[in-house]
Amino acid sequence: MTAKRGSARHAVRLDCGPEGVWALLGAPGRVHEWFPGIESCTVDGHHRVVVTASGLPMPEDLVTVDPTLRRLQYRITAPLFTEHLSTIDVHDLGDGTSLAVYSVDADPAALALVIGGAARAGLEGVPELLGLEALTRYPPDDRPGSR
Repeated sequence: MTAKRGSARHAVRLDCGPEGVWALLGAPGRVHEWFPGIESCTVDGHHRVVVTASGLPMPEDLVTVDPTLRRLQYRITAPLFTEHLSTIDVHDLGDGTSLAVYSVDADPAALALVIGGAARAGLEGVPELLGLEALTRYPPDDRPGSR
């Protein structure tokens, strides 16, 4: 992290192949199902507007939706951000498990940390949404009272 730009990355290893994980995380219109604080969203071509729990609409540009790579990238274009790019990757680990990774870079830096924290909580909820157990969280959860 620099003074202006922040970066965060979180991941969860799941006890299933990547297809079901990608069907949830890679669908631009399903972000409100797994990302905390998002109540709804609309998608129109390469544009998405998410509505936060406080009622704030956040316009986004969908940069990449690649089902072959299982990568989704988007930029929040709201004036609150000078720059933003979030990336979701779903990797096939080749052993019947998959790794879901959420990365964010943003200016101002504090917003990368806010989005990264919410993304971490969202990823931690994906196993339950898919009826699975998480195998591992990256980075490991070392917060007091964590599992």
